[in-house]
Amino acid sequence: MSNFLEECLVYRDDDLLVINKPAGLLSVPGKGDALFDSVLSRLQAIEAKTLLVHRLDRDTSGLLVFALNRPAQSHISRQFQDRQTKKLYQAIVEGQPVDQGQVDVPVCYDPKNPPLHIADPDYPKSALTYFKVLDQFQLKGQPVSRVALTPITGRSHQLRVHMQYIDHPIIGDTLYATTVGQSLSDRLCLHATELSFIHPVTGQTLNFVCPPPF
Repeated sequence: MSNFLEECLVYRDDDLLVINKPAGLLSVPGKGDALFDSVLSRLQAIEAKTLLVHRLDRDTSGLLVFALNRPAQSHISRQFQDRQTKKLYQAIVEGQPVDQGQVDVPVCYDPKNPPLHIADPDYPKSALTYFKVLDQFQLKGQPVSRVALTPITGRSHQLRVHMQYIDHPIIGDTLYATTVGQSLSDRLCLHATELSFIHPVTGQTLNFVCPPPF
């Protein structure tokens, strides 16, 4: 377990931890022993007072912050709730979208097809994502694009559903990509590459950058 912290630790002080989460690992334990292994359970095995602040999907990699005391947890969680944090992701998507734009359509859980989520214009909670194309190239003979994604809201599966909604799903996505898109990568090519928030004690803005592994 200590090796996990050595490999994934980005930053640590008396109040918080910032971790580079690997793809394929849950942020928090699921239901049942088979889904207990997670970033949180591994950290708590090393540092029992580790507390959850936010999550990434199991197959998404990148920056996650955890608190080491209740006041820090409350302070940072409130920043996420009030949209005071800065989050930037990188993804590789199918096809070649326009240079930049936004997707402004609500995302909600699809009870008929769990664990899928869907874009539903009639759902009452908004979901907004900005995207910008960084590069366009061929992968296994297929046109793909590297994009920067900025979620303004934080709905479950938001980035994955929004890119599918504009017909450019993220490659390697076993839930939302096309069959061809799934074959282009053995992992979901979505990575939380930048995270900024205010330190709960010092009041300083902390900014972390973690380049994608793809």
